[in-house]
Amino acid sequence: MKSFVQLALDWWDPARPADAITEPVDTHPFTERTQLNLPTEVAHFQHPRANRFIRLGVGSVDYRLTRSRRKTIGMSVGPEGLDVRAPRWVSVGAIESALTEKAAWILRKLQEMQERHKHMQSTIIEWRDGTCLPYLGETVRLQLDASHGFQDAGARLETQADPALPAVSAVLKVSVAQNATPAQIRDAVQAWLMEQAKALFTQRLNHFAPILGVQWRKLSLSNAGTRWGSAGSDGSIRLNWRLVHFKPDIIDYVVAHELSHLRVMDHSPLFWETVRTVVPDYAHRRAQLRDEALPQWA
Repeated sequence: MKSFVQLALDWWDPARPADAITEPVDTHPFTERTQLNLPTEVAHFQHPRANRFIRLGVGSVDYRLTRSRRKTIGMSVGPEGLDVRAPRWVSVGAIESALTEKAAWILRKLQEMQERHKHMQSTIIEWRDGTCLPYLGETVRLQLDASHGFQDAGARLETQADPALPAVSAVLKVSVAQNATPAQIRDAVQAWLMEQAKALFTQRLNHFAPILGVQWRKLSLSNAGTRWGSAGSDGSIRLNWRLVHFKPDIIDYVVAHELSHLRVMDHSPLFWETVRTVVPDYAHRRAQLRDEALPQWA
């Protein structure tokens, strides 16, 4: 899975006064935060490298201010929190006025980033007996079973008929011992998933290629953190094996997307019209692919 996307806004560009000093004196240093008489806070957002603090409406924010030779005040919300970049000659009062003016935007983005971080933390896989993970959009539970030597890359998927676990659709029996290390369990599951991915991708490539009037020549599996697939002019296709966590219709979108590149090697309107001929609702599937969080492999 790829890293968090930064949300940025550059918007304030006052005319620099002729007699501006290089670095103004900060009148509200971060160390004075404890001296402020703040009311009960609805939300407080921290930053591991914060050097300033500001109260913004119903929230309070620790943020990092960086001075540079830039011409505008810029602000961005990333995984760490709020970062502000400002020209050396702009006063702290002017910077904080700018932050106050954009308080609603800042608090909204900080809240979104915080919620996304919590969700990402909840998707970290604990590699042990009984762990659940998504497979083709369904939830499967791992069961360690060293008594069997499964032919399918050391694991076998069996249907789940336990009414006590209605959210679990199947059990993946993995041929490792109960005292196997997390790394051993992870490697065994990954080997099985990659085998399933290659078989499924091959089947879907063979389904869509004739419809699009193209011919693919080679399939490779990738483990890229930020890319789901790629296509070469020589007919080679690379697909991220982690796509098997998603529902089949999302996998079909990625397969059709890459095959469409064998006809149009860019993302022009013609390319998207080509994708639409085989996946009419590609925009919806594309949004799902972007918004759904993959499990985090430790």
